[in-house]
Amino acid sequence: MSSSSPLIVICGATATGKSDLALAIADELGAQIVNADSMQLYQGMDIGTAKLSPDERAGIPHHLLDVAPVTQDVTVAWYQEHSRAVVDHLRSQGIPVVVVGGTGLYIKSLLDDLNFPDTDPIIRQRITDEAEIAGNEATHAKLALLDPAAALAIPAENIRRVIRALEVIEITGQPYTTNLPRADSTRYPEAIQIGLAMNREELGDRINTRVDRMWDLGLVDEVEELINQGLLEGRTAQAAIGYSQIISMKHGLISEDEAKEETKRATRHYAKRQETWFSRDSRIHWLSADSTTPARKEAALATIIQR
Repeated sequence: MSSSSPLIVICGATATGKSDLALAIADELGAQIVNADSMQLYQGMDIGTAKLSPDERAGIPHHLLDVAPVTQDVTVAWYQEHSRAVVDHLRSQGIPVVVVGGTGLYIKSLLDDLNFPDTDPIIRQRITDEAEIAGNEATHAKLALLDPAAALAIPAENIRRVIRALEVIEITGQPYTTNLPRADSTRYPEAIQIGLAMNREELGDRINTRVDRMWDLGLVDEVEELINQGLLEGRTAQAAIGYSQIISMKHGLISEDEAKEETKRATRHYAKRQETWFSRDSRIHWLSADSTTPARKEAALATIIQR
């Protein structure tokens, strides 16, 4: 779908400052923001996902935040349908859109014409049974062998999505990411993608500081409240980094210190996977996340103007 209203995508690894840049760009362009973080879709998952509070959103409308209960397993197909509906509706009214998030497969599903086949209950159940016996890591290793790109996008902790990817591979006989990305299958060729990159060591320090702050803000209490709301009933939300570690702590499997350190390690590993995923897309214009937000804003606006 083509439109004269700008469509900007801000992507990159976690803790690189995507939300701040999105706010600055949206304020400059009079745009509205669409979330592309798979866990910020969930209601009540605030601290552990670094979701901006209503006050921090600076009066700029945000879409696809807090749209699903933690008991619901949101799919990529669901996100594709709903994100495109929001983007098309806003742009049809002449409103620029800034999409921001670090879930690479969600961004691809919005921008590119991916097809998601129907599920086969028999195949799905067999793969699920095999995964329960083999374990998450072994099942993820199988996915990495069959489709390395999908393994980059889907963490081993999110076993539901790993199983879905294996199901699609078996149904179609093709890699889950077989259509990612192709210029001739892009729904929004006018979209401008801007990525934020940061020195690995500095990013690691930022992640450690962010996790410590999440604990100080009450992440353990947030998880306890979400458990009361049914967090353990859904597979996707409880697999989120930080949440899954605290659930293990609540079950007595690890100590709180171990939960915090494992959250830091898992987040650093996730950031590395994000960097690898986004580096595969030649359409992304990269900016240094080490600079200040105003400097990044000016560089991003220069990129937008050039396009």
